[in-house]
Amino acid sequence: MTITENIRRRPLVWFFVLANALSWAAWAPYILSENGLGLLHFRFPELLGTSQLAGVLPGAYLGPIFSAYVVTAVTDGRAGLRLWVGRLAKWRVNWRWYVGVVLAVPAVLTASTVALSEQNPMLPAVATLVAYVPGLVLQMVTTGLAEEPGWRDFALPRLQNRFGPLGGTLILGPLWGVWHLPLFFSDWGNWPHWTLLTPVEFVATCVTFSIIMTWVFNRTGESLPIAMLLHTSVNNFFSIAWSQMFPSMSIQDTSHAFLLGSGTIAIVLLAATRGRLGHRAPVLALR
Repeated sequence: MTITENIRRRPLVWFFVLANALSWAAWAPYILSENGLGLLHFRFPELLGTSQLAGVLPGAYLGPIFSAYVVTAVTDGRAGLRLWVGRLAKWRVNWRWYVGVVLAVPAVLTASTVALSEQNPMLPAVATLVAYVPGLVLQMVTTGLAEEPGWRDFALPRLQNRFGPLGGTLILGPLWGVWHLPLFFSDWGNWPHWTLLTPVEFVATCVTFSIIMTWVFNRTGESLPIAMLLHTSVNNFFSIAWSQMFPSMSIQDTSHAFLLGSGTIAIVLLAATRGRLGHRAPVLALR
């Protein structure tokens, strides 16, 4: 059996293997550098105040989105690529979804932080509010574009058509979390200031947040831009506003707040949809 035939028989397996292998290989210099384990004696340059753009982003682009493109091209040809790109270009969604996501994410994360800390949030500085939208746009074209064409555009439709919306999400969530794990040994993961429970909590959060992502993806008619906006709104809020609103809390507290907030919403959605998460029978079966 040729590699092409094998990919056509097992597209999901090939996607997850390629996404991890390509990203992890590209991240190796960053993790081994002084931005990580310190085995290589050089540092990655800081762009816009962070080394992650130079150290993390290339591997992120090389993994999920590139793997999804390759496997889709081999498995489903031009028709599959048109369907894949069509979800990525599906911006025409009711404006309430855009407003709802942009407002709901800070609200939920603020409420969950208050519940954990019993602290009242402080009002962010004007400069922070001004930077919020540009930061969100940057997150969309970096994190959102690098990851979601793979996880939600390629993998989720296939997984939920085969295992159901909840079953597919419970497979995708942990795999999405595991893809990030090498980065815990770098500046991205606040190395070495974490315990063994930190990556476990992160993977658990990927599962609960994936439940929300699946519901939004399905309810918007498989609009990838909305899914990207939901994902990046979390990153943007924690990166730009959260530390000013809760200055006495540590970066580890973001993980607790995210897990509490996403877990609560996920439970509500599971109960309200009886596990269907807005899924409808597929029009075109994906292999």
